[in-house]
Amino acid sequence: MCGRYALTVEPDVLTALFALKALTEYDRRYNLAPSQEAPVIVRDGASEEHVARTMRWGLVPSWSKDSKIAYKTINARSETAAVKPSFRSAFKRRRCLVPASWFYEWKRDGKEKIPYRIRRVDGDPLAFAGLWEEWNGSGTEAARTTFTILTTSASDDLADLHDRMPCIVERPDFDRWLTPEIEDEEATARLLGPAPAGTLVTDRVSTRVNNVRNEGPELLTPDTMF
Repeated sequence: MCGRYALTVEPDVLTALFALKALTEYDRRYNLAPSQEAPVIVRDGASEEHVARTMRWGLVPSWSKDSKIAYKTINARSETAAVKPSFRSAFKRRRCLVPASWFYEWKRDGKEKIPYRIRRVDGDPLAFAGLWEEWNGSGTEAARTTFTILTTSASDDLADLHDRMPCIVERPDFDRWLTPEIEDEEATARLLGPAPAGTLVTDRVSTRVNNVRNEGPELLTPDTMF
């Protein structure tokens, strides 16, 4: 799964990576958590260009009566997203890319949960395959735009940490993922598979990451007890 990630690169890096005309400034985040807002890349329906939009993590389907479902929809299993009621409409029509510098996963050591940072070996940002939705709100809640991150089985690099990982889309496949009207089941299955072995590397980080209120580069420094 993916329950926490970071986005610390400069906006011009994402502008170049996703071929954006412009990207609104955003706060660098070392501990992005569900229910928080983050930049997400979509394809503009009129111009077909890539654009960045700010969305809230935790997909709320358009038919939902309230936003409580968002706590269960931060991730969507790639194997079933096309048929699950919460995700199938977005899978067919509203796909996105979620930029990240890295993501976190935890490994249990006795009673302790030890966090690890997972990043690309080459140092480039990651692009997670995602889905997004517009929700019109309710009598007590405002409308919002939300997203989820698709997951797949873990690659060999991560198998000792968790059995799931985010689906990582490579730059040559950005347009293909963002164009769901092009039906190619074989290509889609390839995009949503585990990252090839050797793509990712893991680093032990501070257990302060475990608390969503903690932020900043100091989270990357392992605790002194290690």
